[in-house]
Amino acid sequence: MRGRWGLLEPPEPWLQESAVAEADLVLVPALAVDRRGVRLGKGLGFYDRSLAGMNPHTRLIALIRDEELVDDLPQEAHDVRMTHVITPARGLIALPCGND
Repeated sequence: MRGRWGLLEPPEPWLQESAVAEADLVLVPALAVDRRGVRLGKGLGFYDRSLAGMNPHTRLIALIRDEELVDDLPQEAHDVRMTHVITPARGLIALPCGND
């Protein structure tokens, strides 16, 4: 179904935020990710709030284009770092810091 901005979204009922706390791996959309795992989203903090209660061993994998892996992004205290990224040309890349 089309959401507020015309983007395809899964239909309701949606999982509660607490459902991701039990996941071993979460695929996360991103506009960009830096080499420390800092993720740039759309600025509303939905994913950061949902991922804040994750098990520290959960793999958080951002799906990005190759050019969206950048050297440095600003980070705020509530930002949840990604442990990996997947790009079309480079595949799965482990990031050195993740959530520490």
